[in-house]
Amino acid sequence: MIEWLIHFAGDFLTTCRNVLPIAAIIIGFQLLVIRKPLAHPFKTLLGFVNVLIGITFFMDGLKMALFPLGELMATQLTAPEFLGISADSESVIWQNYYWVYAFAACIGFSTTLAEPSLLAVAMKAEEISGGTIQALGLRIAVSLGVALGITLGVFRIVTGGELYYFIIGSYILVIIQTLSAPKPIIGLAYDSGGVTTSTVTVPLVTALGIGLASTVPGRNPLLDGFGLIAFASLFAVIAVLTYAQIAELLNKYRNSSK
Repeated sequence: MIEWLIHFAGDFLTTCRNVLPIAAIIIGFQLLVIRKPLAHPFKTLLGFVNVLIGITFFMDGLKMALFPLGELMATQLTAPEFLGISADSESVIWQNYYWVYAFAACIGFSTTLAEPSLLAVAMKAEEISGGTIQALGLRIAVSLGVALGITLGVFRIVTGGELYYFIIGSYILVIIQTLSAPKPIIGLAYDSGGVTTSTVTVPLVTALGIGLASTVPGRNPLLDGFGLIAFASLFAVIAVLTYAQIAELLNKYRNSSK
């Protein structure tokens, strides 16, 4: 117990050091630029303490559970005995890793659907649009996009493809879609790409990428283990733009049929 408390205290001090600049900027602008005292100083202080404790517990949980879990799943799914290949085989046949692709898609979909940041954006989008944009529909569209993006990223790690080919191709698709998508949805689509890569998605996806690159023969964890987050963000944008374009086409079809 004492050892854990010492460990937690060290993590808490590290979190304080990281959050201190944010607190200094907010309080500095309030007192020196706006020149008004804090409206509720005790509540503000209590809020900062809660944030510090919460972040400390969260980071500790990542180290203890999510990072090891992601790496463990990647190791187990790529084990030679699970894939049914020879243990000393150095050749990589991408078709053998179909369970890895399925796991990546499921992780991408489920973590994104549970992402608090995406939930907040989706609720605001539904509120402001007067129900035209459904919060659940937006969350499902983004989740499907992230699932597809992470699966493609895992495929890249397995095959050893160059990251920039996939990223450049995805950006070209985003640009083409942006030019033809309904204007009201463009900003929301780009924001959706950002909020997907947050507290729930990033730890598991990062651990999956590093674990996969560590176990697939011929892959380097530093060179190949990262990049899945970029796929998640890009394909979330692509999915929302596609969702808006399909909805617009269906609306035009309904109007023309009347």
